[in-house]
Amino acid sequence: MNNLQLTNSLTRRKEIFKPIDSKKISLYACGPTVYDIPHVGNGRSLVVFDLLFRVLKLLYGENVRYIRNITDIDDKIIESSKKNKKSINEITSGITKVFHNDCESLNCLKPTKEPKATEHINEMIQMTSSLIKKNFAYENNGHVYFSVSSFKNYGKLSNKNLDELKAGSRIEVSGLKKNPMDFVLWKPSNKEDPGWDSPWGRGRPGWHLECSVMSEKYLGKIFDIHGGGLDLIFPHHENEIAQSCCNNSTKNFANYWVHNGFVTINNEKMSKSLGNIISISDAVNKYSGQVVRLALLSAHYSQPLDWNDDFLNNQKSTIDKWYSLYDEQNDEKISDIVEVLLDDLNTPGFIAKIHELYNKANSGDKKKRSLFNSACRFLGLFNISKEEWQNLKKKKIKLSEGYIVKKIEERTKAKNNEDYTLADKIRDELFKEGILIEDQKGKTTWKYK
Repeated sequence: MNNLQLTNSLTRRKEIFKPIDSKKISLYACGPTVYDIPHVGNGRSLVVFDLLFRVLKLLYGENVRYIRNITDIDDKIIESSKKNKKSINEITSGITKVFHNDCESLNCLKPTKEPKATEHINEMIQMTSSLIKKNFAYENNGHVYFSVSSFKNYGKLSNKNLDELKAGSRIEVSGLKKNPMDFVLWKPSNKEDPGWDSPWGRGRPGWHLECSVMSEKYLGKIFDIHGGGLDLIFPHHENEIAQSCCNNSTKNFANYWVHNGFVTINNEKMSKSLGNIISISDAVNKYSGQVVRLALLSAHYSQPLDWNDDFLNNQKSTIDKWYSLYDEQNDEKISDIVEVLLDDLNTPGFIAKIHELYNKANSGDKKKRSLFNSACRFLGLFNISKEEWQNLKKKKIKLSEGYIVKKIEERTKAKNNEDYTLADKIRDELFKEGILIEDQKGKTTWKYK
């Protein structure tokens, strides 16, 4: 196999992946802030970095550590708690449970470790104290801010200078800051809000600080790959780099930065603020986890992906077709066809290879059939049997078999009466409900789509 190549957001070019230590591969991906139900845009990050984890495991075996955090203390969580009149714990534990169900539905492997922010408050206080001591941060009225001007490489990841960043971002206005671009490491908490005792009074950590602390604890001061959505480049990842490099006196934080593109609806970014979100669980209930996973991997991870019913129905038809060649057992090595994935996780190219294998296997090539099954499984598909897949499809059909037979009889009668408009209408209505009818040799048969 060739070397893995990844597009590094830090250098803005595709590079051969050279690990710090081939026996300790390190991958960190920003996980959810558990204040609301995860949506399909969040799901894209999930499956992209799950696939990268699978590729790294294929190359390096069990030497891969994949850390994906859970942010369970944040202003959005506090707002959600007040809005829904539920305790912080009810909000965070409930959303975390939904998130884990979504991971399972999308057939994502469990990360090596899934640390929670609230379990690492002491380490966050220690890093904040250290940054103050080293003159990279300052305290003012219970708030601690990182001094952006103290880090000369600030803006390198987003490829902008400070003036550009200041002009193009929504900055938290505060008279407590020395510079409008300075960001919070620690903030005071009201009596009714979650808080922890610290040298600066009772308070809670800033969002950016959390990931710096957790990645360092489980992967070290410098690690291989940091991933997340495109929207996290600035300010989140930019701020992580600043505070970590300054605190640890290192030139780098993560050597490779990988960012996935947005999921859009009508070419607008899917986001809670725009109110155009589709939850992962709703999408899975409508189409199935495998269909949603294939859809999220169908475009290159760095490109936008537009979400619509026609697109999803095409993915569903593909998996239906592929299941016709499903095999229970297969152990064919996929090294010959995985090369395309090593080229910056080229999933469209890999899916095209699976289509090629399907065509060859469908003509009777047993080895290609085994390879086809292995390739589907490597992509995270075929995680249920053919029988389970058929039963899953049946469950999504709301019509009884008796009703379907009755409608087919009505259609046959309409055709005999040469009322082809009614016959077509009945066929189309059944099709919309997931029933495909076929006329062959004077007989009409039906099956689930």
